[in-house]
Amino acid sequence: MPGIPKLSLVEGAFEELSQELATYLDTLRGEGSNVASEITPLLAEPEQEEGGESKTTDKDAVLKKLVTASSALNSAPERELQAAYNLLIHLIGQSPDPEMYLPPVCRYLTNPITSSPQNGTGIALGILGTLFNTLQPDDETRFHVLLAIVELLKRTGNYEHIRPQLKNLDAWLKEWEMDPNQERQLFRILSEAAATGGEPEKSYMYLLKAVRTLQEEASSPQARDLSLSALKTALQSEKHFDFQDLTSLDSIQALRKSDETWSELLELFVDQTYEDLEDFKDGNGSFITDQGLNEDVLDKKMRLLTLATLAAQASDTRTIPYSQISKALRIPAEDVEMWVIDCIRCGLVEGKLSQQREEFLVHRSTHRTFGEKQWREIASRLETWRASLTNVLVVVRQQKEEFIREKEAELAGPQTRGGYRPDRRQRNDNMEVV
Repeated sequence: MPGIPKLSLVEGAFEELSQELATYLDTLRGEGSNVASEITPLLAEPEQEEGGESKTTDKDAVLKKLVTASSALNSAPERELQAAYNLLIHLIGQSPDPEMYLPPVCRYLTNPITSSPQNGTGIALGILGTLFNTLQPDDETRFHVLLAIVELLKRTGNYEHIRPQLKNLDAWLKEWEMDPNQERQLFRILSEAAATGGEPEKSYMYLLKAVRTLQEEASSPQARDLSLSALKTALQSEKHFDFQDLTSLDSIQALRKSDETWSELLELFVDQTYEDLEDFKDGNGSFITDQGLNEDVLDKKMRLLTLATLAAQASDTRTIPYSQISKALRIPAEDVEMWVIDCIRCGLVEGKLSQQREEFLVHRSTHRTFGEKQWREIASRLETWRASLTNVLVVVRQQKEEFIREKEAELAGPQTRGGYRPDRRQRNDNMEVV
């Protein structure tokens, strides 16, 4: 594994710097701390007596004691905090296996900096960011550093600070060769960070990525819990209307056996209507409120989806009377236009309202599911277009043939089979004279 480059201009031998850090840690930890005395026997003596047996430093043993005691650095004065952590990281970089020691250091940096409540998070992010950028791109230790960075951003609600860098996430994971458990750990914390940062769509995207890492164990308790979390998030999202991303997952399909009510609720939002949702609520008591779902959000989403279904079904007339919309959505007639406008804003339909005719002219609609029925509809439309184009080609061909005949007649010249043939204007003039 590549070593860690120097993070700052730290000079001195490992033994000297280790003793310096140990003494500093004893100062922070207070009475009873004896890190310096514990590591002294593990360090090589500066000068060996002539003819004496040579002694080498046990770096790993020294680092274990230093790293274990380094949680005390979070109480260091603000002006000394970054230098102390840089010294620790410099010493870790001299180990043949630094990845053993960096994860706990990253965890320390995600804990509160007690000496600087206001600036501590910024200092910790600065240390972690420098460490991440100085590690080799394929160094899997970067994974632990990134986890710590995201944890800090989650705590502060500053997800937007890392959003631009996450475009490289897939490449990083490939380089680090993470296993599904590690990927899932990262996706979950990214989902939480995006949620606290006010970006629910990104939060759902990473949560869904976490669920996909469990498809080989789709019936496991962990897969169930994550799948239910993703389902709740999708149902509560005001912008999520396509549930095919969930229904295609084995872990979601497994809910049919483990959580039938949840599975039934999902199927409603896949292809059913508002009336079906009302029946579900009547038949399942307080299930929605007991599960922490917002009933108003579900009602609004289902009304919009029902309107999208009406638009998709109006393939022949391409119009939907206001009265039909009012009945299907169970809303007052005067609210129909408001719901249609909301549906257009959500991108589910496109069209034009006619107040005079009290109908909605559908220009485009979104199919909530796409199966055999929809394929048959496409085939029917294509056949209609084919027939129309065939008719157009027939007309074009006839016009072309007529045009060719006229041109050939003109090119034949004034000669006719019986002799001289006057042109049309001459014949007309002669007829006038006669």
